[in-house]
Amino acid sequence: MPRSRSRLKTADLIGRVVVVTGAGSGIGREVALLCAQRGAYLALCDINDAGMADTAEAARARGAQVLTSRVDVSDAESMTRFAQATFDGFGRVDLLVNNAGVGLVGGFLDTSAKDWQWLIDINIMGVVHGCNAFLPTMIESGHGGHVVNLSSAAGLLANPQLTAYSATKFAVLGLSEALRMELKAHGIGVTAVCPGIINTAITQNTPIRGDGDGDERRKRLASSYQKRGYTPERVARNILLAVDRNRAVAPIAAEAHLMYVLSRVAPPLARWIATRMAEFSK
Repeated sequence: MPRSRSRLKTADLIGRVVVVTGAGSGIGREVALLCAQRGAYLALCDINDAGMADTAEAARARGAQVLTSRVDVSDAESMTRFAQATFDGFGRVDLLVNNAGVGLVGGFLDTSAKDWQWLIDINIMGVVHGCNAFLPTMIESGHGGHVVNLSSAAGLLANPQLTAYSATKFAVLGLSEALRMELKAHGIGVTAVCPGIINTAITQNTPIRGDGDGDERRKRLASSYQKRGYTPERVARNILLAVDRNRAVAPIAAEAHLMYVLSRVAPPLARWIATRMAEFSK
């Protein structure tokens, strides 16, 4: 029988080791800084060297010891090297946050095979590579721990203007739920985090496919996210709260909670709402 392990409590992370992928900006950055504030050691990675350096500097200003690596999460070997450096440097991992991801606006007919592969390699395989690199040693250590995988509200309710993105985020949700069942025997919790409309730089970086003025569509998208005003700092606090409570699925922001409930109790209504919401992306 596995040893009894206490649930990871996130109000005080002194002596705990937290890994965050995609830590150079947005939600990943804010999770890293909140964990630093709560006393954690940090292992951070990103392909954005400048953003990661800025996050590391801010975390160190909060008193954290920080290890950084330039990692492309779609590259399994790169992730394995990062994991080895983390265990060599800190000896353990208590919380793994597979946050790195990318978006793409466009319906199925506007999404190329190259677009699909890019999204799959980062959004799905990036999570798989993170779990493959860190979980065997976490299990072997017998300390328990927790894994957070970033899905999306689009992983709860499909959006016809986010077809490929929705597909990858549904996959992350399914992977997380299955992994949670498998890892329970090892004292490791798993939470799929499903943020709604969060005001990050993703609206500036996301490719937009299909007809229409791309610049105008981007402006409308960015404006809607800014008006919604839900910050990545609030997401970070809710992620740690979900870990603290060992939640299986954590919708974040009111619209994500609505999608979560409707997709389960009233699927036709949920699909109608998703179709209306997709108009913002056209």
